Amino acid sequence: MQPSVPSAIVFDVNETLSDMSALGARFVEVGASGQAAPLWFASVLRDGFALTATGQNPSFGQLARELLLLHLAEMQLNRSAEEAADHVLQGFAELDLHPDVAPGAHRLHEGGVRLATLSNGASSVAEALLDRAGLRDRFERLLSVEQAGAWKPTARAYEYAAQELEAKPEELLLVAVHPWDVDGARRAGLQAAWVNRSAGAYPRTFTEPTYTVEGIEALADLWD
Repeated sequence: MQPSVPSAIVFDVNETLSDMSALGARFVEVGASGQAAPLWFASVLRDGFALTATGQNPSFGQLARELLLLHLAEMQLNRSAEEAADHVLQGFAELDLHPDVAPGAHRLHEGGVRLATLSNGASSVAEALLDRAGLRDRFERLLSVEQAGAWKPTARAYEYAAQELEAKPEELLLVAVHPWDVDGARRAGLQAAWVNRSAGAYPRTFTEPTYTVEGIEALADLWD
């Protein structure tokens, strides 16, 4: 039986839509190790989740910069830590989409599916990313947890998306590469698709996704 088309598809942004691998080169350019990039991003998520658990709603950008400065302070750089942090963070403005995103978004939009984003970062990051790719007009809303009052994966963030899109939670499909995001969406009553580009295993400790796809274009195949 073919699955029903959701009322709207809500995409995570960082790493789900954007290819963040280029940030590693930014670290190398300031004299740091390229392997520091994923460790730094993971620390941003970790501390953001921790602050959210205490009832706070930290700014992703401020937290990212503060933790980046702490990471860079322990490295032998070819410039000041402040200048190095600026250089790394400017890389966000030059990130590309994963190759499967554009064709998938076009197909979904042309099929009449409403598209939106929901990020723990600022909506301006999603807007710039989609503008550069010529996809901004494919997305109805660019949502941020800054307005929700709590980071994903708290239920409040997903409920905010449902309210903004005037849909019931079960009518929405959250799409993410992060199992913690998929789990949060499922627990909040949404459908969820896990994007598994690396052919990895889904953690058993998390709620299973409604769908597993290898890319955004494969997501469009569900309703063809």
